[in-house]
Amino acid sequence: MTTKQEVKKIIVIGGGFAGLQFIKLLGNHNEYQIILVDTNNYNFFPPLIYQVATGFMEPSTISYPFRKILRTYTNVHFRMGILEKVVPEENKIILNNGVLQYDILVMATGTISNFFGNKNIEAKSLPMKTIGDALLLRNSFLARLEHASRKENEEERKKYLTFVIAGAGPTGVELSGVLAEMKSSVLLKDYPELKSKDAVDIYLIDGQDAVLAVMSEKAQKYATRKLTDLGVKILLKTLVNDYDGETVFLSDGTQIASKNFVWAAGVAASVFEGFSKESIGDGKRLITNQFSQVHSYENIYALGDCSIITDDKNYPKGHPQLAQVAIQQAANLAKNLKRKKENWTPFQYNDSGALAIIGRNKAVFDFSKQKYFMFGFTAWLIWAFVHILGLVNFRNRFKALYNWLGSYISKDQFFRMIIKPTDK
Repeated sequence: MTTKQEVKKIIVIGGGFAGLQFIKLLGNHNEYQIILVDTNNYNFFPPLIYQVATGFMEPSTISYPFRKILRTYTNVHFRMGILEKVVPEENKIILNNGVLQYDILVMATGTISNFFGNKNIEAKSLPMKTIGDALLLRNSFLARLEHASRKENEEERKKYLTFVIAGAGPTGVELSGVLAEMKSSVLLKDYPELKSKDAVDIYLIDGQDAVLAVMSEKAQKYATRKLTDLGVKILLKTLVNDYDGETVFLSDGTQIASKNFVWAAGVAASVFEGFSKESIGDGKRLITNQFSQVHSYENIYALGDCSIITDDKNYPKGHPQLAQVAIQQAANLAKNLKRKKENWTPFQYNDSGALAIIGRNKAVFDFSKQKYFMFGFTAWLIWAFVHILGLVNFRNRFKALYNWLGSYISKDQFFRMIIKPTDK
C-alpha cells in the first residue's frame, strides 16, 4: 500500500488532447496526486473551431467543463490560472493567482498563432485558435454581412464581402470550403440585398506551392480542384506582407481590399520564463527525448504540440503537430509512470492517416503513410466519424451529430446570431 509520503504530485499545464489523455490514464492511480492547470475552465476540440466560426455549431457542442470531466477521479484537482514562470531548481511554478509545488511537471500547453513578428497582422487579423477566436470570427463575419447589405457604394460593399484566408493547411481549406458553400445557399437566402453569389469573393493564400502541403499529392490536387469548383481563388507561392484593416498586401505586389482577413498561416509554442535556452527548439517547442523528458530537466516532461522529439530517426525534424501525436505521447508517458524507470519504453509514433474536409460530401483521407488515398463521400463519412469520436463525451457527440444531420438535410445552419458580452 502506498503511504502518504510516497504519493507524488504531478502538475499538468494544459487540458488539451495531450493533457486530458494523460490525466485520464493516471486518474485514480494511488501513487500520484494530479493538478490540472488551464487558462480556461473547459476543454475544447480545436479541429471543429471553424464550425463554430461559421455558425454550424454552438460553442458548447465542442467544449465541456473540466470540473465535470474530472469529478470521477479521486486524485485529480483543477486550478484555473495562467502560468507565468517555472522555477525548476525549486520544483515550483508561479501562476497569476498563486504558487504550486510539484514532484513532476508535465507541459501540455499546445500552440498559439504565429504572426512571424508582424504587429499589424497580429492586431488586425482574425485568428483561429480558440473558442473566443471562433466567436469573434462569427460575430465579425455576420456584422460585416449586415454592413454590406446596406452599403450603396459598390466598391465599399465589396470590402465587406471579400474574405481572405492566409494559410492553406487543413484549417484554411476547411474554412474556405464552408464559406464557399455558404455563399451560394445560406447567404443568398438570408441576404437578398446581395443579389448574387458572385458578390462574395473568397481568397486562400499560402507561401507553399500546394494546398494541404502535409498531405499526398493526390489529396492536394483533389482539394485544389474542388475548392476552385466552389469558386475559391487560390494564390500559392505568395506571402502576406501586411494588413491595415482595409487592404491585404501580398508579396507579389497584389493588393486585396477586404475587411475580413483570417490568419491560419502558422503556429508556435508559448515560451515560459524559467526554461533554459538549450531546452527550446524549432517553433519554440520544448526539446525532449523519446521518453518526453525535457532536455536538461529530470522531472519535467512535455507532450503534444509544445514538444519536439529530436532523436527519432524517422522524424528528424520532429513529429507533426497533430492530435494523434499528442494523444499517443500522453499515453506512452502515462504508461511509463506506472512502471519502474528501467522498464520505460520510448515513444514510437503510429501514423493513422490524415483527414481534411473541403465541403459537403467532399473530403480527403491519406492513410498508411500516404501510400493510399481516399476522397469524396466515403472520406467525408470517415472525417465525420473520426471527429465525432474525438469529442470528449456522449453529450457532445450527440449534439455534433444532430447539428450535422440538420445541416446536411436542410443545407443550412442555425447559429447565425451576433452575441457579444455587454461591457459595464
